[in-house]
Amino acid sequence: MYELAITGGQPLQGTVRISGAKNAVLPVICAALLAKTPSVIEDVPDLADVRTICTLIEHLGAQADFCEGRLRIVPPRKLQTEAPYQWVRCMRASFLVLGPMLAREGKAKLSLPGGCAIGSRPIDLHLKGFHMLGADINYGYGTVEAKARKLAGNSIHLDFPSVGATENILMAAVLAKGNTTIENAAEEPEIVDLANYLNSMGACVRGAGTKVIRIQGVPELNGTTHRIIPDRIEAGTFLVAAACTGGEVLVSNVIAEHLKPVIAKLGESGVPVLEEKDGLRVYPTRLLKGVDVKTMPYPGFPTDMQPQLMAMLCTASGNSIITETVFENRFQHVSQFEKMGARIKLSGRSAIIEGDRPLHGALVKASDLRAGAALVLAGLAAQGETRVGRLNHIDRGYEHLEDKLKSLGARITRKIAAGEMPHHIIHPGIYIGQDRLKDQPEEGNYK
Repeated sequence: MYELAITGGQPLQGTVRISGAKNAVLPVICAALLAKTPSVIEDVPDLADVRTICTLIEHLGAQADFCEGRLRIVPPRKLQTEAPYQWVRCMRASFLVLGPMLAREGKAKLSLPGGCAIGSRPIDLHLKGFHMLGADINYGYGTVEAKARKLAGNSIHLDFPSVGATENILMAAVLAKGNTTIENAAEEPEIVDLANYLNSMGACVRGAGTKVIRIQGVPELNGTTHRIIPDRIEAGTFLVAAACTGGEVLVSNVIAEHLKPVIAKLGESGVPVLEEKDGLRVYPTRLLKGVDVKTMPYPGFPTDMQPQLMAMLCTASGNSIITETVFENRFQHVSQFEKMGARIKLSGRSAIIEGDRPLHGALVKASDLRAGAALVLAGLAAQGETRVGRLNHIDRGYEHLEDKLKSLGARITRKIAAGEMPHHIIHPGIYIGQDRLKDQPEEGNYK
C-alpha cells in the first residue's frame, strides 16, 4: 500500500543515532521466557518484527509491555507448548521460541517459520542440537514437535556456524542438566549479547563470540535488566548511504569492532571512515572505486550488507565482483537495480558489476529486508525520483528509516502507492492507537 518517494542527488549531512540491534533483541525476547521473574530490555527498536515476536510470546502466556524503547517481559508460570501458526509464519526468528519452550516445559510444537525469501535456511541444525540434548523430534507436514523428560548436557558440533541454531541450542542448554559444549558455533556479536543476557539472569555461559561455547546448566534463571547492543547492519547501511551520496555523516551509538569488514571495504573503495569519540564519521570522496567482496559468517563481510554495498558499487569507478556464499538466492535486487540503469551480470553465486554508470530514478519493489534498504540507497544516489514499494520488508528491520534520512537532508517521503486506496494497512503486531491487534488476518488481507 505504501511506497517511499525519493529524489536523489542530495549529499547526506549531519548525525544519525543507531537503534538497538534487531538480530540481537529477538533472541533476547525469546530468552526472557526462560526466567521465573520479569526482565526489562532497553534500547529496543520499534520494528514490525519486534511487535510480532512480542505478540507471539503473549500467545505463549507471557506479558510484554513495550513503550519508548523499553520492553518489560513477565514470563508465565507455565508456558503454552504450541505456538500459533499465524504468528510463526511471519518471520524466521519465531523459531527461537522452541529452545525456551523445550527447556521449560519439556515439549514444544510449532509450524515451520517464515521470513525473507533469500535462500535455504534449514532447521536441521537446530533439531540436531535438541536431539543431542535428549529430545525426541517429530518433524513433518510443516510442523516440528519436540519432547524431552529432562534435557541433559552433551557435546554438539554444528556442521555450519548457524546463528539461529547456536542461539536456540544455547537457550535450551542453560537449563539442561550437566555441561554442554557447542563446537563450530556462530561468532556474531548478537550471540555474545544473548550470552551476556543469560549470564546476567544466572546462567553459566563461557566462550560466546568464539567457535566453542561451554554451558553449565543451572536449575533456574531470574529476570534482569539488559541493554541491547547497537545494530551493526543499520550502522553499516548509514555508512554506505553517506558514501553513496558523497556526504559527511557521523554515525553514533555504534561499536566499531562489529563493523570492521564494512569499514575495510569502504576504505578500499576510497571512502574515509574515522572512529571518533561519539561514533564513526564518513567523509566524502572524490572517486568511488570498485572492489571485490565475498560474504562470510562473522567476522567476515556480512551477507546482510551485501545488497547495500552493491548499490554503492553500481556507480563506482571500474568493475566489482560480489560473491555470495551464505544465501544462494540473495541477488533478487539485481533486477531492480537494472531498472535504474545498473549493468550487472550474474554468474552462479557471483555478481559482476560494471561501474561508471549513473543510476536513474525508477519504480522498484523490495524483495526482502536488506534489498529494500539497498533500493533506498540507490534512490538517494540516483538522478530523478525513485519510488520504492513493498515497505513491509523495510519496516521489519529499520526503525524510522525515512525520518532518520530526512534528518540528514534526504528528500524522501512515505506516501500511498499510486492507484491504491488510502485505508489503514499495517504489519502484524503493530499498534493501532493504544490497541494491539488480537488476531492475525489472512496473508495479504490485513485490515
